Amino acid sequence: MTDTLAPTVFPTDRRVVTAIPGPKSQAIHERRLRVVPSGVASALPVYIERAHGAIVIDVDGNQFIDLGSGIGVMTIGHTDDAVVAATSAQLAELTHAMFTITPYEGYVRVAELLAEHTPGDFAKKTVLLNSGAEAVENAVKIARKYTGRTGVAVLEHAYHGRTNLTMAMTFKAMPYKAGFGPFAGSVFHAPGSYPFHDGLSGADAATRTITYLEKYVGAADLACLVVEPIQGEGGFVVPADGFLPALQEWCTANGVVFVADEIQSGMARTGAYFAVEHFGVVPDMVLSAKGIAGGLPIAGVTGRAEIMDAAHPGGLGGTFAGNPVAAAVSVFESIERRGLLADAGRIETVLMPALLSLQSRYPVIGDVRGIGAMLAIELVVAGTKEPNPAAVASLTAFAAQHGVLLLSAGTFGNVIRFLPSLAISDDQLIDAIGVLEAGFASL
Repeated sequence: MTDTLAPTVFPTDRRVVTAIPGPKSQAIHERRLRVVPSGVASALPVYIERAHGAIVIDVDGNQFIDLGSGIGVMTIGHTDDAVVAATSAQLAELTHAMFTITPYEGYVRVAELLAEHTPGDFAKKTVLLNSGAEAVENAVKIARKYTGRTGVAVLEHAYHGRTNLTMAMTFKAMPYKAGFGPFAGSVFHAPGSYPFHDGLSGADAATRTITYLEKYVGAADLACLVVEPIQGEGGFVVPADGFLPALQEWCTANGVVFVADEIQSGMARTGAYFAVEHFGVVPDMVLSAKGIAGGLPIAGVTGRAEIMDAAHPGGLGGTFAGNPVAAAVSVFESIERRGLLADAGRIETVLMPALLSLQSRYPVIGDVRGIGAMLAIELVVAGTKEPNPAAVASLTAFAAQHGVLLLSAGTFGNVIRFLPSLAISDDQLIDAIGVLEAGFASL
């Protein structure tokens, strides 16, 4: 199986050979409707059979350029050779040994790598978990234990997960939390920084946020502030300069744990290991998941040693947490060996000018933003800042019909986000941009 997915033989081009979805996908979808609940919805009912690099192939043989990479999971590329090799070797050695019963070296090595690559030169420790939402939950648990406080602050437009606590922390009701309450308490949504809409400087936006936290929540009751350095589901919102440093300074002065949720923005996505590095901020905790293990489920909470040690022995863990098969070590090694941090910059130099060119010709594009291989366009009613989700729906559908997978985002569903793998070639990017341009012309 590994040989059939090797980059020398796997297709690298976009190719549509059936209707989208094709007959085989439609047949599987009919089976799915009988046994999978409707709440598990799919943006596009094409059923993927195999993938490599930036190309995914469905059961009908259609070849798509993937600009979503599993919502940021396949950062180093689908079926990366090193990940496949490491996972295959590990499967023959050890598939499970609960770390809190009988530990193993791989968990320790991943913790060492996270301590090395997260911002800050202080002593750090890491607990490994299964998913991004679980990382968020554990960060809150640890912060509460360390501070003796209960309050949790997040920002408007944030997304932090679908568990009970993380639903409370997530800003957007539909589809993530509508009708699923009651939710965990002591969670407060503060205004953030959204330059396209609020027009505020970083300093002014931070003053607004801090005023809310001091007057409505009270710093003395606040355990942590959890922030996505670049918001993900909220629409790839990049805060104004100075916003995050001001929040961190306030947190430090008031004994509030500053948590960077890097689940979507981390692991080389923006040209740095973690996006918060672009803003000159050193968090007390960094949360990682998605791209950390090349498609295998693992997540981490990495933080200052004195904070992480606040939890009592036995207070942290989980049955599959830090599973030995998850190839996080090989992902770190691939990023270094292949120079993938630079590839994020390469992708930005190709994609950003193309998106700005489209904006100059199509006034439906209100804003172009992002860093590295985490870029977005916000679509509006031309001449206004009114959200235009209908245009997003039309463009993502057009792109799919022509062999390009695009993801929407944003509180109002009016953002197209670009999360290509760092393995994508310039030719693949240019080809995808051509499809996007044709889509705009067809609106």
